[in-house]
Amino acid sequence: MENTKKLASIVVPAYNEEEGISGLLEAVKALDLFEKYEFIIVDDGSSDQTAAVAKRYPVKVIRHSVNKGYGASLKTGVRRATTPLVITMDSDGQHDPAYIDTIVEMLGEYDMVIGERSATSFQVKSRKSGKWLIRKTGEMLVGQKLPDYNSGLRGFHREQIYNILHLMPNGFSFSTTSTLAYLKEGYNIGTFPIEVVERVGRASSVQFVRDGSKTFLLLFRIIMLFNPLKVFFPASLLFTAAGAIWGINGYLFFGRFPNSGIILITLGMFMFFFGLLADQISLLNRKK
Repeated sequence: MENTKKLASIVVPAYNEEEGISGLLEAVKALDLFEKYEFIIVDDGSSDQTAAVAKRYPVKVIRHSVNKGYGASLKTGVRRATTPLVITMDSDGQHDPAYIDTIVEMLGEYDMVIGERSATSFQVKSRKSGKWLIRKTGEMLVGQKLPDYNSGLRGFHREQIYNILHLMPNGFSFSTTSTLAYLKEGYNIGTFPIEVVERVGRASSVQFVRDGSKTFLLLFRIIMLFNPLKVFFPASLLFTAAGAIWGINGYLFFGRFPNSGIILITLGMFMFFFGLLADQISLLNRKK
């Protein structure tokens, strides 16, 4: 049932964030935002007192029995939201709840609103290389510059994000995937500058350098989900051209077209048709 008394639902995923969640909710209380917004705290299988701390405030607390991941927590929150607008933010104290009003106002004009972190905002230096690689891959897929694709402070129209939840991963790449999905589907994305401070409490569990394999798996998943032809078509041209050059070389110097050249050309043709098939499957999956 739609909640007509609240302006938006604020979904906050939390995993072992008893220190951070307390500071965040105290800031919300100081700004008198509990009356205006529905706050949904998704405790993702925490082993500390995250849920108990959250229950001291007028919020909806949802608990996962096991740790399912950042994206899974956001999915749970979106499904349980009762207002037309959904805003996501982190539970570690990095995001200032004062930005919520700005996001709600901008959602009157945009389909998605992203809080874009300024150059002076706190960043973990070890993640920069992984973020750069993902950004460049994303820009190649959508053919334009990306906004702050990985910012956790963002707002959606609930109906729109709900319809593509099946595309969202359960892990840390929910923000990246949602940004690319909205751009690929032609939605209008607005941004505004925010300042992000260092997190409160435990260290982040996401390490782009350490978890390099996860970063590359994310890249491949994004490519296959949004634009598989970007990979298959160049590969098709490469194999076909290599086969033709090798075959012509063999014919000119040895009087016969080598079998290896024929195999390469055939492989190039197969790559092209596989790409077309993958592109159609990708389109059907996105339109589910």
